[in-house]
Amino acid sequence: MNRRCVSYWLIAVVIAALAIAAAFHFDDTVSNFIAQHQVNGVRKVTEGLSKIGDWPSHFAGGVIGLGIAWRRGSKKWMRTFLSMLIAMALAGAAGQVIKRTIPRARPSVQSEERWGGPRFSSKYHAFPSGHVIASTAFFGVLFFARRRIGLAFLPVPIVIGFSRMYVGAHYLSDVVCAAILGLLWAMLVARWLLPTSSVEH
Repeated sequence: MNRRCVSYWLIAVVIAALAIAAAFHFDDTVSNFIAQHQVNGVRKVTEGLSKIGDWPSHFAGGVIGLGIAWRRGSKKWMRTFLSMLIAMALAGAAGQVIKRTIPRARPSVQSEERWGGPRFSSKYHAFPSGHVIASTAFFGVLFFARRRIGLAFLPVPIVIGFSRMYVGAHYLSDVVCAAILGLLWAMLVARWLLPTSSVEH
């Protein structure tokens, strides 16, 4: 590993740490602002996005893309879509383990203690956002494999994260930490499964 690579890693770690610290600091501010500015139309839209933004829709999209790539005989795209699905699965599994290891009450739950609670109750599975970690891992691989195409889809996890906060399912830190974890899994899977020649730099 050369010095430039180490420098990039250090910068990425610092940025991630600052983002996480800022997210936890502004958790209450953002949550209270959203709670005080609820709009029925926006609420309905975000509820819909929350439903269709979970892993099943990403899985379906990945399988369809894999099928199209297979029909066209594109081994590069087959490997890319397969890697996207694997990254999403691994990130999702890791997220579920964290949710049960570190229970956190959702903003919509009236609880004096924010951390702790029933490990197997979905009301205490705020940290990290399962929707965001799966979506970020999924499209993160696409970004590493096909930079321009992936960049066009990266707003999807952002919109999903906003929708999850708007419906009171997550705090800002739940979304930010999930995005960072998702990107980490995407990077690991891309380096593991995608040939260097197919990864755009």
